[in-house]
Amino acid sequence: MSSRNPSLAKLRTDFTAMSTPARISLIVGVVVEVSAKIAAWVDLSRRPAEKVRGPKWAWALAQLINGLGPAAYWSLGRK
Repeated sequence: MSSRNPSLAKLRTDFTAMSTPARISLIVGVVVEVSAKIAAWVDLSRRPAEKVRGPKWAWALAQLINGLGPAAYWSLGRK
């Protein structure tokens, strides 16, 4: 499998070369990021448009910006 996708093999090698605390930190960071995005999308889908600052579609799209999208929505996007 790795011979078909050398970049995936490189990522796997880099990940396994990391120390255990670094791997745990990376995994926790990914879980937090994905959870924040999902929570923001769920909140956007349930919240009426008049209770969101700006267009809902723009906030949904902003969630694709790693780190900044969810933080901006939770701090600025809701009325």
